[in-house]
Amino acid sequence: MFQINENYQKLPGSYLFSTIAKKVAAFTEANPDKDIIRLGIGDVTQPLAPAVIEAMHKAVDEMSKAESFHGYAPDLGYDFLRNAIVENDYKARGCDISADEIFVSDGAKSDSSNIQEIFGAKNRIAVCDPVYPVYVDSNVMAGRTGVYDADTEMWSDVIYMPCVMENGFVPEFPKETPDMIYLCLPNNPTGTTITKAQLQEWVNYANKVGAVIIYDAAYEAYISESDVAHSIYECEGAKTCAIELKSYSKNAGFTGVRLGYTVVPKELKCGDVSLNGMWARRHGTKFNGAPYIVQRAGEATYSPQGKAQLKDQVAYYMKNASMIKDGLQEAGYTVFGGVNAPYIWLKTPDKMTSWEFFDYLLENANVVGTPGSGFGPSGEGYFRLTAFGSYENTLAALARIKQL
Repeated sequence: MFQINENYQKLPGSYLFSTIAKKVAAFTEANPDKDIIRLGIGDVTQPLAPAVIEAMHKAVDEMSKAESFHGYAPDLGYDFLRNAIVENDYKARGCDISADEIFVSDGAKSDSSNIQEIFGAKNRIAVCDPVYPVYVDSNVMAGRTGVYDADTEMWSDVIYMPCVMENGFVPEFPKETPDMIYLCLPNNPTGTTITKAQLQEWVNYANKVGAVIIYDAAYEAYISESDVAHSIYECEGAKTCAIELKSYSKNAGFTGVRLGYTVVPKELKCGDVSLNGMWARRHGTKFNGAPYIVQRAGEATYSPQGKAQLKDQVAYYMKNASMIKDGLQEAGYTVFGGVNAPYIWLKTPDKMTSWEFFDYLLENANVVGTPGSGFGPSGEGYFRLTAFGSYENTLAALARIKQL
């Protein structure tokens, strides 16, 4: 008789956003006349930039001719995109990253889930709490997290780093020594971040204890403050302790197009074993490469026109963020985020639980957000709204919430 991976059975409930989708679908079916505004999932709403569309059209035309047709993409990514990444995302910021340290993928979600495969099952992970659920869930599937306690909503072998109002939602060094440290900065879900000096302290800590940092920089395009690093490799010593994940989903609106990349420096080793080589082997075995058309679209984001157009899109969403933050504060809510990230993190009113506020908001304002507890136990009592809606819908949602 075949056997299953029993670690999957340990996962409590369904994936957070699947649960939200089911609840919203049930409400919509019961209330077909209601106009639902979705500010829950971090999905973009603005169309792709003209420079991106132009590049995709050109690439599609190339696929129609034998002499310019492209089949399988190089599994690690086309040189034209990897070189553009090196020049614009790293050299421009003073980071010494080479093209053979960049691995193009179909998005940061896949990479943040898959990266744990090159690490041993006995490694202990440390995560911010609250945290993007994929970090923990993927390690549950790998059998790395121990036993789940339904009362505390915590895993016995996971090291939690509470990020709460009292510490400014900034993680502190854990009391137990981890092997793998997940950092998402600017943070999802809290929208907060740390200074470059604070990030340097994490790099120093990881090198000191022999840990590796999995650094999710999916929201770096939204950074507005000058003392915040756009890449962990701006910090001295990061190449010997950090893997960086980047995405085109939020900075270029590629949520439906799918493109991202991971940086694994050649200096990052476990003894004499190169993690760069391990990831290349895993990547080449399990991935057939992002489509040529999509990689050409990614390349276009680095053109002068593409950069200008994406800057305008980021400004559009951050205008929404500022409007939500200011409006909720005026309405008496305690609000965080919205400065270096397109997320608003607020305390639930009247001592409501996160899911109680979710239901209250859905039923009375017909607005969808995300319960903070879905990101971890320290998220209880908080709620996330995204700035990725249209300006008109964001304005309407804010007006509805203010009337509650």
